Amino acid sequence: MTTTGTTPNTATGIRLHAPAPGWSIAADVVVVGSGVAGLTAALRCEAAGLTTVVVTKARLDDGSTRWAQGGVAAALGEGDTPQQHLDDTLVAGAGLCDEEAVRILVTEGPDAVRRLIETGAHFDESAEGELELAREGGHHRRRIAHAGGDATGAEISRALVEAVRARGLRTVENALVLDLLTDADGKTAGVTLHVMGEGQHDGVGAVHAPAVVLATGGMGQVFSATTNPSVSTGDGVALALRAGAEVADLEFVQFHPTVLFLGADAEGQQPLVSEAVRGEGAHLVDADGVRFMTGQHELAELAPRDIVAKGIMRRMQEKGAEHMFLDARHFGADMWEHRFPTILAACRAHGIDPVTEPVPVAPAAHYASGGVRTDSRGRTTVPGLYACGEVACTGVHGANRLASNSLLEGLVYAERIATDIAARHAGNTLHARVPAPLPHPHRPGHPLLAPETRFAIQRIMTEGAGVLRSADSLARAAAALEQLHTDARDALQEHGKTAEPGVDTWEATNLLSVARVLVAAASERRETRGCHWREDHAERDDAAWRRHLVVRLNPDRSLAVHTTDTADLPPTARLQEK
Repeated sequence: MTTTGTTPNTATGIRLHAPAPGWSIAADVVVVGSGVAGLTAALRCEAAGLTTVVVTKARLDDGSTRWAQGGVAAALGEGDTPQQHLDDTLVAGAGLCDEEAVRILVTEGPDAVRRLIETGAHFDESAEGELELAREGGHHRRRIAHAGGDATGAEISRALVEAVRARGLRTVENALVLDLLTDADGKTAGVTLHVMGEGQHDGVGAVHAPAVVLATGGMGQVFSATTNPSVSTGDGVALALRAGAEVADLEFVQFHPTVLFLGADAEGQQPLVSEAVRGEGAHLVDADGVRFMTGQHELAELAPRDIVAKGIMRRMQEKGAEHMFLDARHFGADMWEHRFPTILAACRAHGIDPVTEPVPVAPAAHYASGGVRTDSRGRTTVPGLYACGEVACTGVHGANRLASNSLLEGLVYAERIATDIAARHAGNTLHARVPAPLPHPHRPGHPLLAPETRFAIQRIMTEGAGVLRSADSLARAAAALEQLHTDARDALQEHGKTAEPGVDTWEATNLLSVARVLVAAASERRETRGCHWREDHAERDDAAWRRHLVVRLNPDRSLAVHTTDTADLPPTARLQEK
C-alpha cells in the first residue's frame, strides 16, 4: 500500500528476523562496503585518526567496482573544464540533477582522481607520459581515464585494497549487514551483521559505532539480467528504509544498452560491452547491417545511455528481434587485444569473436541513479548514518547517470563524508562516547522470504518494471510483489512462522523491499524521463514531473511517498544539521 504526504521522519522499529548479536566490536566509524566509495571513505577516515572498521559482504575486491570497464570521468585533459563536464552531466540527468551536487563533483573530481593515483592506481598513459583519455556516451570531450584498456575498476579495486591492507585497517569479510542500531534518541549506534567463517566473529554480531557509512553498491539483482555481481541485492537501501531513512528517485534504473546477449532465458550477471567500444567508433546495427542510431541523436551511438537503450528496444520491436549487434570489426585484432582485452576474452568465452563478427547485444539492468537520500556531505535523514556510491542518491545523476561518473562520485563524496565525520571527531575518541543501542527486540522481526522467492521477484520486475513500463505492467508487478509481502507477513502474524534466517532469505527479503519502492515510484511518475520509460506516457512532462519522488517505510510496512519540487533544489541539501 502506498500513501502520500510529508510524514515526519521517525525510525520504523522494523528489523530483519535474526538472532541476537553474539559478539561485538567498537569503532569510531564502520564502513559497509568495499568498492571505490567504501574503501576511499575508510582510508580517509583512518588518515584522520578515526578507528575504522570495513565490513564487506564477500571478499574486499568482490564488489561492483572491479567490474567497471569504462573508467573515471574528470576534466583532466587539455581544453576541458569542469563547466563542460557539468553541462554534459546536466543534459544526461534530464532536468533532475542537483546542480550544486554536480558542481561539487566536477570541481573536486580532478584532484580526487590525482589522489587516487597517489594511492597507487595506475591509469593508461600515452607515449609522452600523459593520461590517455577516452570518450564515452554523452561526453563532448575525451575525459575518461582508464586502466588496462577496459579493466579500470579492477585496477582501482587493486590499489585501494592494497592501501587498506598496508595501513592495517580492520576488515570483516563475508559479512552481510542486517540492520542499523540506534539509541533512544534515534541516533546511529552501529550495525548488526552476519559473518560466515570468521572464527570468533562467526554468526550474528554487532559493530558499535556512532558513524555508519553505507557503501553497499547497487540492486541490479532485482532484475533477471544485470551487469551487477550476485552480491548486489539492495541491502543498503533496504537497511536504510527499515531505519527510517528516506530513499529518492529509485525509479531511475539505468539499463546499459550494450550487454552481451546470451539468450532470452539467461539470468544473473551478464558480460558488459563497455560504452568505450562505441566511444572508439563501433556501430550499432540490426541483423541487416543497418545503423539505426544515426538521426535519433546528434551523438548517434554516443548519445546518453537512456537514448541508446530506447533506440535498441525500438529497433528490436520493429524487427521482432531479441537483440541488436555492435559492429567493431573495423578495429582489427590489435586494437581489440590492446584496448579491450577483457571484453574480447568474455566474447570469445561465449563463442563470439568481435574481430570477425558483430557482437549480439541487448539492454540489461546496470546502475541505480536513485538510492538513500543524502545531502552534499553524504548525510542521510538518520543522524550518524551516511551513504555514498551507488547506494546513495546525492543528486548528481538525476534521471540518468552520465557514463563513468559513478566512480568519480564514489571518490568525491566518500572524501566529503570522511571530512564531515572527522569534523565531528575533533580530537576525541568517538567510540568511547558511542550511545548505547536499544536492546535487540525479542519479538519477531521483518518476515523473511524463502530463497526461491528471489527468482520470482526478478521475473516480476523484468516483466513489469524493466526498460519498458506502463500503468498496466506496473500494476501487475505491484500486485504480485504485494502478494509475496502479504503471504510472508500473514505467515508470521498468524502462525509465527517465517523462512529460516540466513543469507539467502535475508537477500530475498531485501530485494522485495527495494522492488516495492521501485514499482511504487515508477507507478507514480507518469511521464518518460531519462532512464524511466513509460509507454503510456511517452513524453517528458516538466510542468508536472520535474520533481523528485521520496519514499519512506511506515511502521506498518506500507510506503509513504511524497515529492520535492525542483524549485526547491537542491533536494538533498542539509538534511541534518547536527
